[in-house]
Amino acid sequence: MANWNDPNMAASGFGAVRTADGAVDAGLRSYMLSVYNYMGSGVLLTGIVAMLAYNSGFTASMIGSPLMWVVMLAPLAFVMVLSFGINKLSTGAAQAIFWVYAAVMGLSMSTIFLAFTQTSIAQTFFATAAAFLGLSLYGYTTKRDLSGFGTFLIMGVFGILVAMLLNAFIFQSGALSLAISVIGVLVFAGLTAYDTQKIKSMYFYVRDTDFMGKSVVMGALSLYLDFVNMFTFLLNLLGSRE
Repeated sequence: MANWNDPNMAASGFGAVRTADGAVDAGLRSYMLSVYNYMGSGVLLTGIVAMLAYNSGFTASMIGSPLMWVVMLAPLAFVMVLSFGINKLSTGAAQAIFWVYAAVMGLSMSTIFLAFTQTSIAQTFFATAAAFLGLSLYGYTTKRDLSGFGTFLIMGVFGILVAMLLNAFIFQSGALSLAISVIGVLVFAGLTAYDTQKIKSMYFYVRDTDFMGKSVVMGALSLYLDFVNMFTFLLNLLGSRE
């Protein structure tokens, strides 16, 4: 989930957004469609780059080399630039960074082809896509204000990161790894619904402003991160290893 907020957005909960007669207007539908198009295109680009990197032998060649660390850490750098520098970036620059980020993320994720069978990767991808669509639809249509879950879910993300680092360098426990994957799927499932509602509410603050184009990019980034993380944790649970 990208940590971003429009400076003009109210600090109150975002679930109860006022709409004319309770109807979602055409502008909101167009806005959300743009977000999903960017997000879906980003996932597609990541998949294409991952497949090309693996099939070309690039993925195998970077294993154990310093380049591997660059490829692993570069996506985080792009997310930081977008999340904390979005107000200073132009819409075109934000879009360009998003596409480069998705491509670099493909290089990073290409390593899954070395660990899991392609059949299990495809099955997990479609399972994740189905879950994502259902959860995002819930976040878009529910009348319940999900903003209260935000802090809890974000704390869950940080907890997962700490647990992953401890398990990688200290515990190296298979049981803990399994628990992390289960919790990771649940946390990012919740974030998918939460972020969808947040993106929907954001429209009413950014429409007819210069920030609207950048808001689309940041919304797409949030959902992209939810999808990719949910897919990764689900693959660790369901994937058949090589």
